[in-house]
Amino acid sequence: MNARLDYFGNPVGGKFMRTIVSAGRGLTDSPLSLTIQELVRMRASQINGCAVCLDIHTKEAAAAGETDVRINLVAVWREASVFTEAERAALEVTEQACRMADGGGVTDEAWANAAKHFEEDQLAALVAVIALINAFNRVNAIVQNPGGDYRVGQFA
Repeated sequence: MNARLDYFGNPVGGKFMRTIVSAGRGLTDSPLSLTIQELVRMRASQINGCAVCLDIHTKEAAAAGETDVRINLVAVWREASVFTEAERAALEVTEQACRMADGGGVTDEAWANAAKHFEEDQLAALVAVIALINAFNRVNAIVQNPGGDYRVGQFA
């Protein structure tokens, strides 16, 4: 499968992508754990049908020490016993945020549950991770960037 457009190679697309990549660097030292950030990125990418982002974030999560079992069960996190209550809260907010058009956005209940597990700075980082991965997902899904060839640290 080939991408419809070399978005990174296009002057307009490349400038946009460099800008959102730069925004993502602000999350590197955020108070939200890398584990939760990668779980959120994987789940959003599954929902949004973004093969290249799922490729990137499953490999980055594994390189950071995430287990194969947890990576493989992200899609069915509700039925899996391997996620903490905090991770479940983050995944619920992620799903609702990715599916805003289907039901009106993140419910007060989901937000309150997340707020039980995360401090305000962590919640701000969670919102940023969700918003940013959705932007990446949409670009990559629209131009149909294929997954499978990513190497850990490739975009570092």
